[in-house]
Amino acid sequence: MVRVVVVGASSGLGRCIGRGLAERGSKVALMARRTGMLRDAAEEAGNGAIAVGIDVTDPDSIRAATSEAVSGLGGLDGLVYCPAIGELGPIEGTDLAGWRRMFDTNVIGASLVTAAVLPHLEESRGSAVYLSSVSASLTPPWPGLGGYAVTKAALDKLVEAWRAEHPTVNFTRLVVGDCYGGEGDYLTQFINGWDADMFGRFHQIWTERHYIAGSFIDADDLVTAADSLLRTGSSVATHSVIVTPRPR
Repeated sequence: MVRVVVVGASSGLGRCIGRGLAERGSKVALMARRTGMLRDAAEEAGNGAIAVGIDVTDPDSIRAATSEAVSGLGGLDGLVYCPAIGELGPIEGTDLAGWRRMFDTNVIGASLVTAAVLPHLEESRGSAVYLSSVSASLTPPWPGLGGYAVTKAALDKLVEAWRAEHPTVNFTRLVVGDCYGGEGDYLTQFINGWDADMFGRFHQIWTERHYIAGSFIDADDLVTAADSLLRTGSSVATHSVIVTPRPR
């Protein structure tokens, strides 16, 4: 049985992955800030899934959550890091607070969480999987999401840096194309709070430049990819997996 922490599991793709891994037999600790939603997610996931509150921008919270999760799982074989913030707008309009919000969650939080779980992953020769984005890995930065693309590119390099220094752990970026998750709390909340008119203008540009495939990944296929990476552990060095929809 694979023991996994899924960070960012209260909603969206993180919630899909957490439930999907539990349904496939993994022992899962679901982590996020919104503990009420998180408890519901753990109950829905079943298979003894546990809910552990965490704030990835707070080192004390990360340490406490890691200790609680490892104790509850009886060890640790895998990490899946899902949190992401993307602010919509021209890059010149991204202020200091906006840059900090994105880097604190998308990059710095990922590294702090990794550092906390590292001793356990080294002991089990486990895996760490980080959700990345086509806007950073497969296409030029999307207009309107320049800041987000910068942070995701930094995340890609962060994964490489961890791999270079700790080769006994399998560090993998999981590049995700268009995937909205499921219904209700399983629907991605990435675009929540975006200005509708601005989103419409930028969406037209993304479509004209063929950044959007016009179809979507089934969340279950994303879960299958994450599950395979976690079960492989460090026996196979998998640096990157790309899961995108086929163009129509």
